[in-house]
Amino acid sequence: MVKFRPLHDRVLVKRIEQTEKTAGGIIIPDTAKEKPMEGEVVAVGPGARNESGHLVALDVKSGDRVLFGKWSGTEIKVDGYDYLVMKESDIVGIVDKAA
Repeated sequence: MVKFRPLHDRVLVKRIEQTEKTAGGIIIPDTAKEKPMEGEVVAVGPGARNESGHLVALDVKSGDRVLFGKWSGTEIKVDGYDYLVMKESDIVGIVDKAA
């Protein structure tokens, strides 16, 4: 359980680390790795307000596996773990668990 609750239309995401080997079996050193652009939603805010003041719920929920842009979000550390806080609009899509 994370002691952080995003506000409005913000989402807390934990990056999913990629494998350290290529398909050919070559081990990739830490210095050559790119930061993953896939993560798991840990917490979501209540949603944004529309022009008439009504709360619009977010499309993502805790547990969703999502893709986001390379430079999306703000990196934070909570309880010793690294997370990203980003707006829902920074999320490109939800990865289907069956795929």
